[in-house]
Amino acid sequence: MRTAVSARAAWRPSATVLAVIITLTALSLRAPVSGVFDAMGHRLPELLVYVANFVFLGIYWNNHHHLMRAATRISSGVMWSNLALLFFLSLIPMMTEWVARDYRDAAPAATYGVVALASALAFSALTRSIVRAEARPVVARIVGRDHKGLVSQLLYAGGAALALVSPWISYSLYVAVSVMWFVPDRRFARAL
Repeated sequence: MRTAVSARAAWRPSATVLAVIITLTALSLRAPVSGVFDAMGHRLPELLVYVANFVFLGIYWNNHHHLMRAATRISSGVMWSNLALLFFLSLIPMMTEWVARDYRDAAPAATYGVVALASALAFSALTRSIVRAEARPVVARIVGRDHKGLVSQLLYAGGAALALVSPWISYSLYVAVSVMWFVPDRRFARAL
């Protein structure tokens, strides 16, 4: 069923949810236990995980904004796929805390990869739903075959599987995806 809901109106609640997810992620940070600089060293892994996840969420926020701005029509399929994306992104605060606490273990590294992969798949589903809902093929023309999205999904899947070999391999693959997406998607800027 296609509705006449504007894409701009649909973006606002999602932006708010993403802001809350980022806030919840920040709330998982703990202050050093004493007032000396050495105490910060004990919190450094937690801070690095937080920064990585802040970038991860910021990339989704940015690309989601561009995608919704380019959309001209919203359907119920778009709303459901957007909800799926927000669900998987809402798991990031828990993953931040778990990876920060147990970063040397395989289970948190692998689970993080599964959550990141699910988020990437949900974003792809959202994009496809928007393409199907569009009266004009604006988003389809902008996104094209989305090679960058497919590479991201492969790296997340590889990171989840390779966590059993070494969590550090997983983390390097996850960071590679963030580096790849850190620069905003220029396809939307050029097309709009």
